Amino acid sequence: MTAPREVLSTSHLAATGSVEPQDGATLPLVLGLLDDAKAEDTVSIDLTGKTSLADSMIVTSGRSNRHVGAIADRVIEGLKERGRKDVRVEGLPHCDWVLIDAGDVIVHVFRPEVRHFYNLEKMWGGDRPAERAVS
Repeated sequence: MTAPREVLSTSHLAATGSVEPQDGATLPLVLGLLDDAKAEDTVSIDLTGKTSLADSMIVTSGRSNRHVGAIADRVIEGLKERGRKDVRVEGLPHCDWVLIDAGDVIVHVFRPEVRHFYNLEKMWGGDRPAERAVS
């Protein structure tokens, strides 16, 4: 399933002088980048009302350390290309679990064994059985 692509209006570009995603546009942008990088088992969790850390959390997997690193690099570069200079990243040297904080969206990219061990979907989405699997 291909995530919807973000469309930036020319009026937004003219008004702000930036290609930074508009409010709410980061989630579809990140989902599209993950799809491009062949991320697996991607789940989007709505954090509204659960925490003030972010509006959404994405949990996804790569097949190996190298794939996890490539997925993370694709997301980071894609966000920077869209003007997001404030992206924070943890875990890139080891690539077992990479955390990408894009402000309103937090992305966790795991190797499958590490994802199973931490089980973030259960921790953050447990009281919301209708959370949607993206792919």
